[in-house]
Amino acid sequence: MKIRRSRKALSPVIASIILIAVTVAVSIAVAAWMGALTFSFMATEQGQVTNLQFNPVANTILVTFNNTGTSAITLSSLWVNNVQIGAGVGTVAPALGSVAANTGTQLTVTMPAATPVTSGYSYTVMLESAKGNKFSSTGSAPS
Repeated sequence: MKIRRSRKALSPVIASIILIAVTVAVSIAVAAWMGALTFSFMATEQGQVTNLQFNPVANTILVTFNNTGTSAITLSSLWVNNVQIGAGVGTVAPALGSVAANTGTQLTVTMPAATPVTSGYSYTVMLESAKGNKFSSTGSAPS
């Protein structure tokens, strides 16, 4: 009597192994792609206005801004109480520009004569980046 070997049992096992190998290969490729995407999204703009110092005599506000993010921030505009400074109204020194990651800058805002720094009044200073992010702080000029 001759024992017959079935070759059909071998084919589903091989097919299963190939499917598992293809699934693992595709999942590794997707994981690598997603990992590369997260690095580009992790370079975020994070900053804050950490201090406001008012000088009613000189009609100025000293603004301290710190970039706490992982990428440089390009400051494009500065607003005080919803009035854009430097667009023909008041001045900002030094000029607005790039602030490197994990560094800070101090800006001296000279208010226009029509809206002087007044003791006891509250001022909201808002910096806007070139990407449209806003960083603000509110403080009161000392009495």
